[in-house]
Amino acid sequence: MNPLIAALRQGRPQIGLWQALANAYTAEICAGAGFDWLLFDGEHSPNTAQTLLAQLQAVAPFALEPVARPPIAEPAIIKQYLDIGFRALLAPMVESGEQARRIVAATRFPPLGVRGVASSTSRASGFGADARYLATAHETIGLILQIESRQGLAAIEAIAAVEGVDALFIGPADLAGALGHLGDPRHPVVQAAIDDGVRRILAAGKPAGVFALDAEDAARRIAQGVSLVSVGTDIGLLANGARALAGRFKPQG
Repeated sequence: MNPLIAALRQGRPQIGLWQALANAYTAEICAGAGFDWLLFDGEHSPNTAQTLLAQLQAVAPFALEPVARPPIAEPAIIKQYLDIGFRALLAPMVESGEQARRIVAATRFPPLGVRGVASSTSRASGFGADARYLATAHETIGLILQIESRQGLAAIEAIAAVEGVDALFIGPADLAGALGHLGDPRHPVVQAAIDDGVRRILAAGKPAGVFALDAEDAARRIAQGVSLVSVGTDIGLLANGARALAGRFKPQG
């Protein structure tokens, strides 16, 4: 089993950091900080297969799980992400049980699914060195599906019931927009929807994840039973640190 998913099933909070700079150097720095997982974003960052591969190689020596978010959960993209070596995926904008089943199928080789076969040229198989990769790859893949719309909220139970779905992750930013409060994920309506979503995910027997708004929000979510928690972004750390340092010497305005 994927070690990140194993920890989530044991109820051990796993703390992560978003990687949006699309740079192997900064990924290596963040990997050495002690996080349990790093999310490499292909949806809202200028990542390509080549930049993702470089970041995977940069963080390989560290005891953490690299998670990739594709721009869209389509089989061709999922296949490429798995082939270069990601073992955990966060699929965005999942809104139905049927969509969840299609995503699961894209992560499995036939006859379990529809993933294309290229094991001898795949980094994930050690370029063919792992003779059992085709038969066992699905055992180490972790699949996390992101809930960030009204439709997704309504379908939580149906999505959670799909075999091969390991966890559900709530995205506050898109959810806020979907609920009529764009740019305000702290709005009481949005927060109430997240609270209800977390409760229902846990009641369905799946680990729950969330992008925390700050350290206080992260602590509150962990107390609710959320075990997959993102606590920031590489861009946020750099931007906030740079602004704070400049502000010590020059007034902002």
